[in-house]
Amino acid sequence: MALDTLIRAPRAVVDGAETAALVGLRDGRIALVRTGATLDAAASGAAARDLDATSVVELADDEVLLPGLVDTHVHVNEPGRTEWEGFASATRAAARGGVTTIIDMPLNSVPPTTTVEALRTKQDVARDQAWVDVGFWGGAVPGNVPDLEPLHAAGVFGFKCFLLHSGVDEFPALEPDAFAAAMTETGRIGALMIVHAEDAHTIEHAPPSDGRAYAGFLHSRPREAENLAIAQVVDEARRTGGRAHVLHLSSSDAIPAVHAARADGVRVTVETCPHYLTFTAEDVPDGATEFKCCPPIRESANRERLWQGLVDGDIDLVVTDHSPCTADLKALDSGDFGTAWGGIAGLQLGLAATWTGARERGLGLPVVVRWMAEAPARQVGLERKGRIAVGADADLAVLAPDEAFVVDPGALEHRNPVSAYAGRSLTGVVRRTWLAGAPVDLDAGPRGRLISRGEA
Repeated sequence: MALDTLIRAPRAVVDGAETAALVGLRDGRIALVRTGATLDAAASGAAARDLDATSVVELADDEVLLPGLVDTHVHVNEPGRTEWEGFASATRAAARGGVTTIIDMPLNSVPPTTTVEALRTKQDVARDQAWVDVGFWGGAVPGNVPDLEPLHAAGVFGFKCFLLHSGVDEFPALEPDAFAAAMTETGRIGALMIVHAEDAHTIEHAPPSDGRAYAGFLHSRPREAENLAIAQVVDEARRTGGRAHVLHLSSSDAIPAVHAARADGVRVTVETCPHYLTFTAEDVPDGATEFKCCPPIRESANRERLWQGLVDGDIDLVVTDHSPCTADLKALDSGDFGTAWGGIAGLQLGLAATWTGARERGLGLPVVVRWMAEAPARQVGLERKGRIAVGADADLAVLAPDEAFVVDPGALEHRNPVSAYAGRSLTGVVRRTWLAGAPVDLDAGPRGRLISRGEA
């Protein structure tokens, strides 16, 4: 049977290594992968018959074929706050950044995804607007423990909760007893709990953030708040035997505790984000509220320990925590960190930012692919995504890893042209993406699917 497309890649990331590869696509899946010595056999005999293809794509010598990235931490905000982002703009940004699957967070949309009815509302809105594949997290909020099992059965990939005020009143935080009850239930049904881990009491008693000084904002969200909350997450995962995941790790101080817990068999995983790996507190200008996020960007020494945590395997994955808003909510006119919305829009730039930092530290593309494609897909059970392998979805990205560019927020697909990366030079340009075996054409109609937990 002929292939739909044969991609000849002088460089590709396959099985944790960069190598020359032939990749054949058929019916939306990867049907053939040949690397190394197997390429020699492709020129003769029965092997050559496998290479009949309707179309052949030859990648340039400066391009690398990657599996499409999987970003499991994206705030799309639609419906209810579509002026902040929306499925059309978010998924276009994803495609431009080499991301072919996103999992949407349950809050900042109205209604939040805390019931099956709310999930169906969000799916109905997203269905005809998705340029890449889209899945959904459910939310764990006070009083909705009875909703968790129905949401899980309806296909959400797990449940997000906050241990302090979320920033929006319709998605309340869980007090310790409520968090314990939710963890008991997610452990019972085999669901993943993902946690915004900052301790409310610590932050309530920290110096308040107001004014233009970034140092003041940093002091208002101390490392101890993260460290205490992560200890609480570990304790509940240990008690219940359930799976827990720490979102957007900022404090490197917590890494040893997570390492020790996992050595004891506690089922806890950790992510960090490109902005924590790129920026440092020392370099954030006063009044530059585009850098505000929670937990905050910390000092340069902390950043380097996060990189080391990734290299050591104590931090499992890198996802963007894409959390945009309108320009007025960033308080750009006043530069007041106390009133500005906390969140960084980075969906289109996550790969370039992470790759830029990785290559500066002598790390190769295979580890970036592991952190941003393989590990996120594995975390949520999407076995056919995040890798170039026979049987996997034919979701691919072509990266020019040596091509540099300067970030122009107005040229991004994000709905609002506000970016902490504005004016920054990054390396790594995504030239093409494929979704289910076909090129993503932003001038044509969207072809993304809505996906559910349990899909192979």
